[in-house]
Amino acid sequence: EVRATLPAGKDVVAFQNRNPIHRAHFELLKCAQRDVADSILLVHPTCGPTQPGDIDGLVRIDTYEALRKETEKEYPMFRWAYLPYSMKMAGPREALQHMIIRKNYGATHFIIGRDMAGTKSTITGDDFYGAYDAQELGKKFEAELGMTVTHYENMVYVGEEEGYVQESIAKAQGKKVVKLSGTEFRRRLRANEDIPEWFAFKSVVDILRKAGDSAFC
Repeated sequence: EVRATLPAGKDVVAFQNRNPIHRAHFELLKCAQRDVADSILLVHPTCGPTQPGDIDGLVRIDTYEALRKETEKEYPMFRWAYLPYSMKMAGPREALQHMIIRKNYGATHFIIGRDMAGTKSTITGDDFYGAYDAQELGKKFEAELGMTVTHYENMVYVGEEEGYVQESIAKAQGKKVVKLSGTEFRRRLRANEDIPEWFAFKSVVDILRKAGDSAFC
């Protein structure tokens, strides 16, 4: 059914995600769609169980649907579908699995971000996998899988005038990066405090606030 919605003869860039899509994610999607000429961007998040503290799958779907409706006129080249899949947090090997799954759904390209499907050590709290291990393994096997890996750095916000840029560009130009951590975002959600629109879409924030503590696994 998903393949039937994709135009024939066009490259399809697939994006895997397990969290609500915020502004930085969306800027990355715009870059990926521009970089692969005349392509379709398939937003294809997993909606099954992930890990404790993540947003519940049903609530995530509500946020995706709200964002789809909000952006579909401006970005008609985006397609949205949802994958009934439980995250394994298996890092590079899971990235390969996601590439194979998205190829079956009709994608030709796959976005692998920093530390995709990563987790932390239960002993030290450090990242269990290297930041770019998933990207490197994906590129190693992309020819065999018949998929092209597209990879990007973190997108960071440098102010209203320039908006989001890649992290290395901000660093090279000495830009001051404005940050809001995931922990602080959750605290503001629960406390009903202001969340800047440069960080998150208001429609997404409204859904998360309405769901309350039940939004969190």
